[in-house]
Amino acid sequence: MVEGGGSKADETEFTECWKTTWRTPYLVKLALSAGIGGLLFGYDTGNHCDYSCGGCYIWSWIWRVDKWQMIILRRIFVGLGIGMASMTVPLYISEASPARIRGGLVSTNGLLITAGQFLGYVVNLAFTRTTGTWLWMLGVAGLPALVQFMLMLTLPEPPRWLYRQNKVEEAKAILKKIYSADEVNEEINTSRISVETEKADEQEIGDSMMPKLKGAFGNVVVRRGLYAGVTVHVAQQFLGINTVMYYSPMTVQFAGFASNKTAMTLSLVTSGLNAPGSVVSMFFVDRAGRRKMMLISMVGIIVCLVGLSAVFWQASLHAPKINPSESTKFVANATCPSYTSAANPASWNCMSCLKAECGFCADKANQHSPGACLAATTELKDACRAGNRTWFETFLTLTKAIGSAGTFLLFAGFCVTGFICIYAFVPETKGLPFEEVEKVLETGYRPKTLRRKSRGSPTSA
Repeated sequence: MVEGGGSKADETEFTECWKTTWRTPYLVKLALSAGIGGLLFGYDTGNHCDYSCGGCYIWSWIWRVDKWQMIILRRIFVGLGIGMASMTVPLYISEASPARIRGGLVSTNGLLITAGQFLGYVVNLAFTRTTGTWLWMLGVAGLPALVQFMLMLTLPEPPRWLYRQNKVEEAKAILKKIYSADEVNEEINTSRISVETEKADEQEIGDSMMPKLKGAFGNVVVRRGLYAGVTVHVAQQFLGINTVMYYSPMTVQFAGFASNKTAMTLSLVTSGLNAPGSVVSMFFVDRAGRRKMMLISMVGIIVCLVGLSAVFWQASLHAPKINPSESTKFVANATCPSYTSAANPASWNCMSCLKAECGFCADKANQHSPGACLAATTELKDACRAGNRTWFETFLTLTKAIGSAGTFLLFAGFCVTGFICIYAFVPETKGLPFEEVEKVLETGYRPKTLRRKSRGSPTSA
């Protein structure tokens, strides 16, 4: 049974990435030029808007939003850009990186994503009270996108891809810029064996799409790799980070910081902590290993999500009450219809109002005092804010069904499931070339606690 990892990985120190890149600045150019896509992807997340990396984003930035049809078209272009960047950027960096520092270099993409998120919040805060706010917010993304577009024109294809296209000399020229002279021939030989094996498999399977798909799923290496990859990505998407990032200002406001500017400023803490976390990952991912880092981070996320759930549960119990007379300060029939028809309106508070899909207008003097539960209309929202009051509304459909506390507890449940699946199906790959990773998958992986005691026990496919 293969546990994953090996002597080469065990000897790798956390400073190896920095030493190697210092000696090989060409690697830095490759990683950062491609990684700008991560920066702009993160900016799109932190900005809550529709612009990010590459040519698709530049094109969408040029367009003006005059009609809803244009907004939909721009979302299509941005979606294409995000999809291509999310897949190609880490793939490009990994294929162009030496195995011993691949984790650290690929982590630069994650670092730039978190840096982009922080930049998005900073830009939002800077242009909060500026004329044409959203145009400035979106326009800023066009500059680094243009820089990346120009840099990508100068970058080569990955050596592995060049070798597969029979461009051996071009592949050697790139490898000489990445590896030492005595390592180039070894890398070329490794690529030759790998590509020959791939081509042999393709000849056996055929050229049409359906036989290729059938053959791929019939391949134990591909199947196990798919299990591991899907497990990690599903766990990442369901752990709740997108909810925290997209709705951070609203979450801060629910915690008692009413001012939009204050909420945006405090949200910088959330996005700002992402970047140092990525730096920690870059230092240790090639020393401690990918698997261990994922499991440790999942435990931390679970603890934090349970903590958030407890905080929101307490917030729902101590939320400001509803003062019926407060709604009379606005237009006629402003009170939330569900509140007026409720069997026991005296028991309602801010959270009850939001679950009824209405808006809560906080008291002007003290936002913790009873406020008004109003119909969720644009006119009443504007009237509430015009009186220097804070307007709250339900920011997720899920929170209506199970509440904010239940939402974060659900995310914690997903994380527990993700932890179990990562522990069971994802092997360690630190310091291993792609060919060695294939051997790990071919042999099969089971953690020690799940291995059968009987000798020669079969592994699952």
